[in-house]
Amino acid sequence: MENKEALYNAVLHLGDNGSILGHRLGELCGHGPVLEQDIAMTNIALDLIGQARLYLQYAGKLSGKDLTEDDLAYKRDVMDYKNFLITELQNGDFADTIARQFTYDTFHLLFLRGLSDSKDETLAAIAKKSIKEVTYHQRWSCEWVIRLGDGTDESHEKMQRALNDIWMWTDELFTQSEDEGSLVESGMLPDTSLLKDQWLNEIKRIVEEAALDMPEDQPMQEGGKTGYHTEYLGFILAEMQYLPRAYPDATW
Repeated sequence: MENKEALYNAVLHLGDNGSILGHRLGELCGHGPVLEQDIAMTNIALDLIGQARLYLQYAGKLSGKDLTEDDLAYKRDVMDYKNFLITELQNGDFADTIARQFTYDTFHLLFLRGLSDSKDETLAAIAKKSIKEVTYHQRWSCEWVIRLGDGTDESHEKMQRALNDIWMWTDELFTQSEDEGSLVESGMLPDTSLLKDQWLNEIKRIVEEAALDMPEDQPMQEGGKTGYHTEYLGFILAEMQYLPRAYPDATW
């Protein structure tokens, strides 16, 4: 695969992560446990969708087909999406949402710090802009893990269960394809395999502070980058893509 095509697929992956997880969090607008956290989750969703727009705009340019961010967000089918599986999981209860955000946010922040040094000026600029937002995302989700884990017996039990349930989806964050490996070698992408120890140390630190136990080793799930998804993604896209597909000529 040529480097440009590999870069196009990598940028699509980054854009898909933001758009799908942003959509998931957007579903919680008006459903947060308290008003302040309802607004917080909506703001995080908007941040992720804003980041997704930047990636997808860049991917459109890399495609060589004059594609727009809307073309890429609304006119691709399920198997063309390259997002991590963890981003498409159902919101569940508040503890489930926090476990998903906590594990993903911690990875996302480490990844962006590495991406900010990319030799690709566009990716480096997006990363530098996004770091400020994701620093808040990670602090917010960490604080809630601690509050729930070190709270009541019920909140502790729910947070532990949620953390155990999310664990099987986390290993995919650190896998990279051969094509991504070539981009790492050329300085375009950070080496995610080198981020796992840092991620694990931060996860352990917060889990310990929350009086929780680290999840036990278990079979890991992956496949999102290559188009193999959970059953949930089809339902997300059916809702997300309905209007532009039903009325392709509609404009704001």
